[in-house]
Amino acid sequence: MFDTKSSPMNQGQRKMVSLDPSRTGRDATELESSLRRMIVGQDEAIEQIVNIYQMHLTGMNPPGRPIGNFLFLGPTGTGKTRIVEATAEALVRNPRAVIKIDCGEFQHSHEIAKLIGSPPGYLGHRETHPLLSQETLSQYHTDTMKVSFVLFDEIEKASDSLWNLLLGILDKGTLTLGDNRKVDFSRALIFMTSNLGAAEMSQITTPRLGFGSLHALEAAVSRVDEKLGQKVEKTGLDAAKRKFTPEFINRLDKIVVFKPLGEGQLRRILDLELNMVQQRVFNTGSDRPFVFTTTHAAKELFMKEGVDPKYGARHLKRAIERLLVQPLSNLMATDQIRSGDWIEVDATDSEFSFQRRDERLPIQAMAELVDLSVDLPLSTLANAFGAEPVKATRARRG
Repeated sequence: MFDTKSSPMNQGQRKMVSLDPSRTGRDATELESSLRRMIVGQDEAIEQIVNIYQMHLTGMNPPGRPIGNFLFLGPTGTGKTRIVEATAEALVRNPRAVIKIDCGEFQHSHEIAKLIGSPPGYLGHRETHPLLSQETLSQYHTDTMKVSFVLFDEIEKASDSLWNLLLGILDKGTLTLGDNRKVDFSRALIFMTSNLGAAEMSQITTPRLGFGSLHALEAAVSRVDEKLGQKVEKTGLDAAKRKFTPEFINRLDKIVVFKPLGEGQLRRILDLELNMVQQRVFNTGSDRPFVFTTTHAAKELFMKEGVDPKYGARHLKRAIERLLVQPLSNLMATDQIRSGDWIEVDATDSEFSFQRRDERLPIQAMAELVDLSVDLPLSTLANAFGAEPVKATRARRG
């Protein structure tokens, strides 16, 4: 056996250097930064995706399998689907690059033909185009990024036929279509979502606390949140073990339980969603870009109208569509908003109001009003304002 103590390198010629395995490479670090800007309150899920992606970049992930197999559990509206879209957006700059399979549509065995196509000789063979073909899987690949994103939504609703297909994909990274063509999933990130255990999770509530000092209150809330998170995670994992077979569980790389979102996290999501609406304004292709800002009163009303513990962030998004996007659309359609306008959204009591604070603003002035403390893709800003004003503004606010 080789004796490291007697090695020449240990005879005073070289000094031992401590290594830090917690560091990640540049590409994985950029992915993590992007996900943390877009996803709120689900740090564990971000960490697991980044770790698996880092293994892929170094070629250390298991050969002959997908890049990663993830199962996301948790209540609705906690970001399970959104984090998949955010991963695609961060890596291939397109949140729609996710191939989404709604397992609720495949609860019967005969429906599996929609995924893999009908075998030769069966009625409709030539008319049935499989949803999981190699062409579909590779359609968003670029010269520098050849990664596919496949999402099986509500996996607990899958039929036995879909389960058998899925087990093969997770284990061998291949799928055989109806005409015997092979589909290679070795460059795919496989995500599965489930609401199993969500009802039990919703019954777990944080107890009321009463402390004199703010510091003591914050410390107590932190301890309660940690215990609550552990309880929620155990509830989700127990529900998964009751539903899924050991052979399925053993093929997963990571099971992540998404935690219910608190008020502070929903406020951060509100800012993100408002910026997404601003992004939509810039991407409409119209010749009249404008900016809007929201007052504190307006944000409070959004929270009042849009926060529902049962539906998480989805209820908040619906409130923004109803209370902000639709009125802005009406104002645009009736030419009440013109190019260069600065629209302020305010609220009194239970009503929103829209006022034009300024008009005919130059590009630089409009760029100054964009909230750069919340992520907005540079490409979007560059398209609307040009690269130079954005660069200058981001540097000042950074």
